[in-house]
Amino acid sequence: MTTTIGAPAYLAAVTAAIERVAASQSDAVAAAADLITAALDRGGVLQAFGCGHSDALSMELAGRAGGLVPSNRIALRDLVLYGSADRGVLEDPLLERDPAVAHRLYALAPVKPDDVFVLTSNSGVNGVIVEFALLLRDRGHRLIAITSREHTSRVAPRHPSGHRLADLADVVLDNCAPYGDAALPLPGGGAVGAISSITGALLAQQVVAEVVARLLAAGQTPPIYLSANVPGGDIHNTETEARYAGRIRRAA
Repeated sequence: MTTTIGAPAYLAAVTAAIERVAASQSDAVAAAADLITAALDRGGVLQAFGCGHSDALSMELAGRAGGLVPSNRIALRDLVLYGSADRGVLEDPLLERDPAVAHRLYALAPVKPDDVFVLTSNSGVNGVIVEFALLLRDRGHRLIAITSREHTSRVAPRHPSGHRLADLADVVLDNCAPYGDAALPLPGGGAVGAISSITGALLAQQVVAEVVARLLAAGQTPPIYLSANVPGGDIHNTETEARYAGRIRRAA
């Protein structure tokens, strides 16, 4: 990694990471698209979950313009929005390390047997994400993981099983982020310039594009969101969402 700090250095680091994703992840992207397409064909939906900053990547997959309508975002806040937890629970900085939370979230979610899951965690070692993956395996769901293989291989699992997220997924998408995520080391220690947000979003959108390509090839009309900020967007989205009533949740 370079020791130069600044916008050009970060752009160079991001560009290099994108090139690594392009060179190494095409087969995994295709495999993930196959799993999602098969789930949609069976009447399932895409369930996305990530803790911490990885929650933002779930928003790339569920409920955004250009994305799949049959998609649902599961988040830690569901403990409060749909459960009986006090909002103060979300202030616990160690919440994502508690394996029991995974079971509470799964029980609160509108999950059906044919649903496919995308779990996102750059480290892939915290208790909630690993327990969620174990739970999904026990329930027979297909699982796609988005993680950093470099980072996860260099840190100890925090789940009692000793597993990492990557150990439990049917398909692993490597975001090619470096250990610690940030790419530009600082002279006094630490680093700046996170990578996983950029490459994770790239992988998510590549997978969606591949799913749509498969639906079109099968002669289907892909159920895709329009931007709510273009004429007709609200009507299109409301009518399409109605086909999945009770299966997807949309909260701000």
